[in-house]
Amino acid sequence: MGFLNSNIWVIISFLAFTILVAVIASVKTKGDNLESADGYFLASRSLPGYVIAGSLLLTNLSAEQLVGLNGQSWQTNMSPSAFEVGSIFTLLFLAHYFLPRYLKMGTTTIPAMMEERFGKGVKLMFSAIIVLMYSFLNLPVILYSGAVVFENIFDISGIFNLSKFSAVAVLCVIIGIIGGCYAIFGGLKAVAVSDTINGIGLLIAGFLIPFIALAVLGHEVGGSGIVDGWTYILHNEPEKLNAWSSWNSAQPNLPWPLIFTGMLFSNLYWWCTNQSFVQRSLAAKNLAEGQKGAIYCGFLKCLGPLYLIFPGIIAYHMPSIQETINSSSSPIDMAYPALIAHVVPTPIMGFFAAVLFGAILSSFNSVLNSACTMFTLDIVKDTKMGKGKDDAQLIKISKSYGTFAAVISIVISPFVMYANGITTFLNSLSQFVSMPILFTVLGAIVFRRVPKYTPFLITVVHVVCYGAFMIIKPCYPTSGEPIHYLYAIAVMFVVELLIMMYLNKFKAVEEWKAPEDGTVDLTPWKYRHIVCIIGIAIAVGIYIFFSPIGIAA
Repeated sequence: MGFLNSNIWVIISFLAFTILVAVIASVKTKGDNLESADGYFLASRSLPGYVIAGSLLLTNLSAEQLVGLNGQSWQTNMSPSAFEVGSIFTLLFLAHYFLPRYLKMGTTTIPAMMEERFGKGVKLMFSAIIVLMYSFLNLPVILYSGAVVFENIFDISGIFNLSKFSAVAVLCVIIGIIGGCYAIFGGLKAVAVSDTINGIGLLIAGFLIPFIALAVLGHEVGGSGIVDGWTYILHNEPEKLNAWSSWNSAQPNLPWPLIFTGMLFSNLYWWCTNQSFVQRSLAAKNLAEGQKGAIYCGFLKCLGPLYLIFPGIIAYHMPSIQETINSSSSPIDMAYPALIAHVVPTPIMGFFAAVLFGAILSSFNSVLNSACTMFTLDIVKDTKMGKGKDDAQLIKISKSYGTFAAVISIVISPFVMYANGITTFLNSLSQFVSMPILFTVLGAIVFRRVPKYTPFLITVVHVVCYGAFMIIKPCYPTSGEPIHYLYAIAVMFVVELLIMMYLNKFKAVEEWKAPEDGTVDLTPWKYRHIVCIIGIAIAVGIYIFFSPIGIAA
């Protein structure tokens, strides 16, 4: 009876917070114009900085981050922190360089800007690639990782006597349906508002986990609480706290040279040219609010190691859950769920599950909303299907595609179980399009004299070379381990940069003049420089703290 009562309490508290978020999002969007394309896809360009920051964070942060990055640190060390802390540098690029140019041109989608610069063929190529990638790769991974966490929190397979695969499949259906309703029927503003509320809850719950886990670890190793748990980690394999892996370390380690090369270049794509992220900033009420949102998000990313990386280190040291982790078909993806199920007390389990559910929905909503936006505005609108249709009809088409994409992702998602290490799996495959998209955007805002065939050339070179790298799987000569995929991105960035520079100088055409829209106020945030300096200092301090000259000595 006690077990039943505790589970009922978890379910009630979970439902209470989830419904509260839905009600607030509904109230905040009541009366909004969802019949116009600008209102539905860009929230009528009305988002303030704090909402953009929360939505950017939650778009990036989902269960695949919580599960994947904590799993990586469980297997390696603190080096995956670079994916979080390193993001601040590219978010500053977004705020200072990319966003002013996007807003000045009145950009609604990245592919639409590509069409302005390089023609309809380029836009259709990248729109189709991105929409397919979102529908068949990103969305299924988001659903799967969320389902894995909830399976371990609520033990769905045990309660209903299902196999792990069946339980994950059922949860994927539930998450997919609820998330689809937000994105399809609420538009971008409903997604952004719910993101902000869930972001606050997730930060509170996320920060609680390492402290609770340290207290449990302290008791398990014969101590009395948090201090003893922390002391145990410091004195047992302190190298696990090192964020600087050797240059030839194997995946999922992040070799230290990649902090300044491959990861930085990859992050430029994700934060500055990826539609699902950039769309939040494009919906800013003015440039100052957009810059605030990007910079605030950078500060929030610097907090990421506390709840996205460090819990994996604690899980590694916690003897009571090692059997659960190691007996899993994918131990690296089981470390964080096993830790949560073991340490989170019943009174707050429902709240934690609710904000985690919100994070999962946020990423799913955001990616689905972006896929719908590009499918409708960048593909359908220019074809016979969209010719002559008004905004209301286009939005109806968008909702139909959103339903289709949600169903497809639900069907695929359970099979992600067979890809060991979901973060590495997702990131490595997404790199097939990262540099071509980045350099095509740079062709619009930097290399304005390159010929119109440049994106096709860059795409062919990148896909062939990166595809060959993924097939051949070259190894480090010193260790025999496969070379990290971000080394390939570091090399390809240099190669493609040289191609762009050559074409811009020796095959130059008439310089492209970017259009000016004038929709939003382009006055920059006056405190942006000083706040950015503070952010960079914090990021450098974190790298020093988790290093051989810091606590990893």
